[in-house]
Amino acid sequence: MKEKKIPSAVSYYVVAAASIFWAMSLPLYEVAHFVSFGIVMLLLFITSWQIWPKKIQVEMKVKKVEDKKAKEEEKKIASTGDPEIDKMIEDKTLALLEMKRLDANIINEKISNQIVHLQDVTDKIVARVVENPSKKKQVRRFFNYYLATTIKLLNAYDRMDEAGISGINIDGTKGKIEEMMETAVDAYDKQLDYLYKDEALDISTDITVMENLMKSEGLTEK
Repeated sequence: MKEKKIPSAVSYYVVAAASIFWAMSLPLYEVAHFVSFGIVMLLLFITSWQIWPKKIQVEMKVKKVEDKKAKEEEKKIASTGDPEIDKMIEDKTLALLEMKRLDANIINEKISNQIVHLQDVTDKIVARVVENPSKKKQVRRFFNYYLATTIKLLNAYDRMDEAGISGINIDGTKGKIEEMMETAVDAYDKQLDYLYKDEALDISTDITVMENLMKSEGLTEK
């Protein structure tokens, strides 16, 4: 935290008033007159600056430093060293922010709950890819098309909601989007589940091998 003293504006008002008085009452057409005028005005300014209190401006340096550090830490967390995954994280962040906005705007409780679910699943999909970068190819279509299209359709639903009327085009389109959301929830869940396919296969293999070993060594009943 740093304090900075700023001269009072009164000093400028005093000099301005004195200048007007001088121009109206005293000669100001020779070099000596201008020199005298400058000296007097300077003395008036210095004197008034000393007499009237200065404003104190407090600069919150500490907070600025803390905010800067927080942003740097956030950037470090978001950076994985893989440009493609970093872009994925950035896209996810923007998508979740837009979903939150849409959730707040859309009145339909079912759609709102589905949006919250999609936010959660999307976040988990990205977390899974960050943990296993080799899986990034499996979610390219999800990010390049499915996620973007879902948000596009939800924005259309939001705009039609704001129209505040019922009609063939509005009601029909909203109905189709509501049906699409049912499909989207299922598809997002399957996308996340698919990212665990290799791990599930490895675990299943480990269990089978372990069971066979225990059986061959007579460690199981059958």
